[in-house]
This record gives sequence, structure tokens and C-alpha cells, in this order.
Amino acid sequence: MKHLVIIGGGFAGLWATRALAGEALRITLIDRHNHHLFQPLLYQVATAGLSAPDIAAPLRHILRRQENVEVRLGEVRDIAPDAKTVTLDDGDVLRFDWLLLAAGATHAYFGHDDWAPHAPGLKTLDDALDLRRKLLLAFERAEAETDPAARAAWLNFAIVGGGPTGVELAGTLAEIARHTLKNEFRHIDPSEARVRLIEAGPRVLSSFPEDLSEKARRQLRKLGVEVVTGTPVGEINAAGYRLGDEFVAARTVVWAAGVAASPLARSLGVPLDRAGRVLVQPDLSVPGHPDIFVGGDLALVQSDGKPVPGVAPAAKQMGRYVAQAIRTRLAKTDPPSAFRYRDFGNLATIGRMAAIVHLGKLKLSGVLAWWFWLAAHVFFLIGFRNRLVVLLNWAWAYWSYQRGARIILGDSDDGQARSTRQA
Repeated sequence: MKHLVIIGGGFAGLWATRALAGEALRITLIDRHNHHLFQPLLYQVATAGLSAPDIAAPLRHILRRQENVEVRLGEVRDIAPDAKTVTLDDGDVLRFDWLLLAAGATHAYFGHDDWAPHAPGLKTLDDALDLRRKLLLAFERAEAETDPAARAAWLNFAIVGGGPTGVELAGTLAEIARHTLKNEFRHIDPSEARVRLIEAGPRVLSSFPEDLSEKARRQLRKLGVEVVTGTPVGEINAAGYRLGDEFVAARTVVWAAGVAASPLARSLGVPLDRAGRVLVQPDLSVPGHPDIFVGGDLALVQSDGKPVPGVAPAAKQMGRYVAQAIRTRLAKTDPPSAFRYRDFGNLATIGRMAAIVHLGKLKLSGVLAWWFWLAAHVFFLIGFRNRLVVLLNWAWAYWSYQRGARIILGDSDDGQARSTRQA
């Protein structure tokens, strides 16, 4: 049998794998994690609204009935396009007839990698759990602090980047401070927490029409979020961040401003853009290597004269397209026409009963948009259990303002200042 190797169990890789069920083809799916992650709801885990299993499912369980698939847990160390081999971190070498590289993206700090320890990003479940711990510990540190200036620094939160992830994090964090944690502390008032969303561009949610972007700004302000646009962050360290000429003391800064493609793309030896994405052919293949495809966040391709955005629907469509291309090669029929992205619209939630939706000529904001966003995200979750649990958790959070995953995991002494208040 022909052998297809797929690197990455995200939307592109998993959708390609499932689309080839029943084909006379041997598939090896490689991922360094054992689960498929529904990334659009990752911020809900970071802000204690959902638990990790609510938005993730084991790859082996998802593919348990697909007999032509083998799942390998591991990390790819190198790709040799000419030899058609993939080398894993344990030294195993896999030969392939076709390859789909869909390894996703990571954080990009625009040349300031020294900011990373002080401004974590959000791409994996590990990131989400670490961030949840950091956010919840900030309130605990503030409760234990006697110095007013130090306490204010613990209650200063900054989210850098005004895209969907930044907006969703800022709105949810403001709700936690003003509603979820109400009456739970004795020495601080959580509602006095300062949540600031910083966007270097002229407006938040720049991928949406300008009128919806302005509505999002107003909804954020209503939630208590301070929105700053047109000013990039100049410095981030353990004590805070610099915005223009002002240095703001803040112990919690979250990075949501940029992404960089997986470094595996460099193994292909082909042209990359500034973000490290592969400039693929119209059929998503790599120039000079028609048997190697790239999908998801790692691919830079034009559709209807515009770059395809790095969003989940685009990755799914790429995965299905690559599966179709391989299917035609197995059947020795004409290949499909060039990949074309079907844009079904943009959605972003801002907070409780607040969201914006852009679907062609349809524009929604507020309560109706929030219900639309909720239904769409629940529908696309994998597995009946996940959908049911998420619905129940959201229903409980809606009526009670509580967030059921507010458990701080790990050693509480994370190198930050110990409690200064005596028992």
C-alpha cells in the first residue's frame, strides 16, 4: 500500500485523516500530543470556564474505528523531501509516498523573545493550564500583599493583541474579576482589578468590518476593559510593561499579538514568508515536491486573490482538499482544481451575552450574536460528551456567574513573592 504520513493532529491533519477512511492507503498520523484540541475554546480553559477534557479528545479514540490509520506519539525532528523520509525524535525513520505537513504555529514576539517568560501565549492545553494558574494566583498574591503599590501591580492585567483571542481573554477576565470572585476575598476587592487590552493597530478585531469592531470596543468598555489602540508595547519584564513613555507596574501580561509557523517548515528547503509559512502551490503542494502538501496555519496560499486566513474552518477545508487530491492519485483520475477557501464568516465573543458575528452581508452584535457564537462552537466540538459538558458548564456559568474549573494546580510557590501577610 501507498503510505501517507500526516504531521499534526489539528484541524487540517485530522480532517484529512478522517476523509480518507476506507481508502486502500496506509496512514501514519504523528503528533507530539495524544489529543486533538479545539483551539477556539482554549481561552475558556485558561479562564477556568471549562476543563481540559471538555475541549480535547484523544486521537486514538477519535480514530479507533479507522483501520487504515496508525497514531504515533512523538515529535518530528527532520523532514528529507528528496529521500521522502521523516525522522522522529526517538530516531525512527518513516518513509512516505505522500506527506501532509500540518504542524501548526507557535507564538511570535517580533524579535523580542526575551519577553516570552513574562508574557506567556496561548496555543496548547499546557499553555492554558499555566495561564489559568497565573491568573488565579495573581488574586491570591494581591490578597496576601500589604503594600498598596505591590497589591495594585498584582491586580493589573494586560493582554497584548486585539485579535479574537485577546478580546475573548480580556472580556472574560473582566467578568471573573467583577462577578465570579465577588465576596470571596477579605482584603481586596477583585472588581478593582484593571484589565487592559493593548492593540498596536488602529482598532481591535481588524479582520471584522469597522462598525462591528467599534461595537466590540464599546462592549468591552461596558464590561470594564480598558482598550488601548494605536500604541505598541515597547518593553515587557517581570515588573510590568512600557506603553509609550509610561511604564506600567503589572505582574500579569498575556501575549496574544502574533504567531509564527512551526520551524519544521524550514526542513523543506523551500521559500517561506516572514512568519515562516510555506508558499504552497494552488493545490497546496510544495514547489518542486508534488507529493508533499502543507495545510493549516503553516500554509500560505491565495484564494480569490486574497491570502487564506489561519483559522479553523480554513484548516479543515485544506485537510479535506488534500484528502481529495490523494484520492484522485490513488484512483489515477484527474486532480481537483485549485484549492478555494469558502469563507463562512467571522465570529468573536466578548463576554457574557456579548459577541459579534459577520456572515457575508449579515452583521450581528450583542445577545443574538452571542447565542449564535455559542451554538456554532458547540456544534463543531468533537464528541457528544464534549458538547453536552460544555453546554451544561455554560448554562451553569450563565445563571450563577461561577466558573467550575477554578483550581490552581502545581506548586503554589512559583518563584513569585511569598505571602507577606501574617496569619
